[in-house]
Amino acid sequence: MKLNKILLTASLLFGGLCANAQETVTEYEFQPHWYGQAQIGLQETLGEGAFGKLLAPNAQLAAGYKFNPYIGARLAVNAWQSKGVISFEGVHKYKWNYVAPTVDAVVDLTNLIGGYNPTRLVEVNLLAGVGINIGFHNKEANAINNTLSAALQAGQNIPDLPGNYVNGVPAGYNVLGNIWDGTKTRFVGQVGVDVNFNVTDQLQVGLELMANSLSDNYNSKIGSNADWYFNALVGVKYAFGPKYQTHTRTIEVPAPEPVIVEKVVEKIVEVPVQVEKEVVKEEVTMRRDIFFTISNTTIAKSEQAKVQQIADFLKENPEAKVIITGYADKGTGTMAINLRLSKQRAQTVANELQKKYGIPASRMEVKSMGESEYQPYSDPAQNRVAICIAK
Repeated sequence: MKLNKILLTASLLFGGLCANAQETVTEYEFQPHWYGQAQIGLQETLGEGAFGKLLAPNAQLAAGYKFNPYIGARLAVNAWQSKGVISFEGVHKYKWNYVAPTVDAVVDLTNLIGGYNPTRLVEVNLLAGVGINIGFHNKEANAINNTLSAALQAGQNIPDLPGNYVNGVPAGYNVLGNIWDGTKTRFVGQVGVDVNFNVTDQLQVGLELMANSLSDNYNSKIGSNADWYFNALVGVKYAFGPKYQTHTRTIEVPAPEPVIVEKVVEKIVEVPVQVEKEVVKEEVTMRRDIFFTISNTTIAKSEQAKVQQIADFLKENPEAKVIITGYADKGTGTMAINLRLSKQRAQTVANELQKKYGIPASRMEVKSMGESEYQPYSDPAQNRVAICIAK
């Protein structure tokens, strides 16, 4: 009996080794590239009244370079119009023009958090930069200031003027307090975020929101803090040259491990008075390795059969349990990303067993190895895996 069992096990193992399957894996290699942007939208300048009362048209052109999947830089030129308001015998708005070149750092939050994957629909970037704002055509503010100044010099009492008095006397009859004419250049700092949607490999459409801070004299009035304006822009972004290259390679995927079911052997021992039955039970095990693609936690169609085999085994062996251990390729992504990926891969398999096949969670143990030094395979692509051992 033992000899037959050994021969059966050896033949199954040999057959499994000879039946190793091949799987094609597609990997993406980032390519540094230039890009251009054209955007149009609205600007809101902070001033008296509710937010949204000083909306003005806004436009922006930009050229950028992406150094790696996570970091880039761009030169942007934002321009058009800003608005201000002052209350005296009614509300009077005024506008002026500006052009603001800035240099921005761009951080790709999507790749930084989720790992590099150029085929995603959405890309989210954090932007921060510095530059200069060149204001001009401030004629309307000067006209309002001249009218009020003349009224004050004539002794007219004008209520609700801004805080422009020194010891109760108008400061040179300069009503707005920070009035400027001609061309005025100021330092500007900005921070914001943009969300882009991939239309093609080269073309994106997106939304950008940016907050800009300048010195107090931007809107010609005296205030207790810096002046601000906010831009909301929509537009297109076009990449010049390839953003990535694809590499397809074939890897050896181990064939499903053979299931060796040991039968219960009953040995009857005859004794003069009684008959004893000695029952010998040996452990039944099954292992299935469920492979994932790079940065992915979804079970591929080609791997679904393995999950079903695990479920069938657990149903046929009601006392059996399964240990599901997730892994990630330590050569790709950060430690935090790999820890998250390995946990999600193991949990995805557990969820599939529970929701699709009705296996209770109490019969499953979910583990995660992240990017630990131990890697089950020598090929990095095969370490993107959830290993299931049922027994």
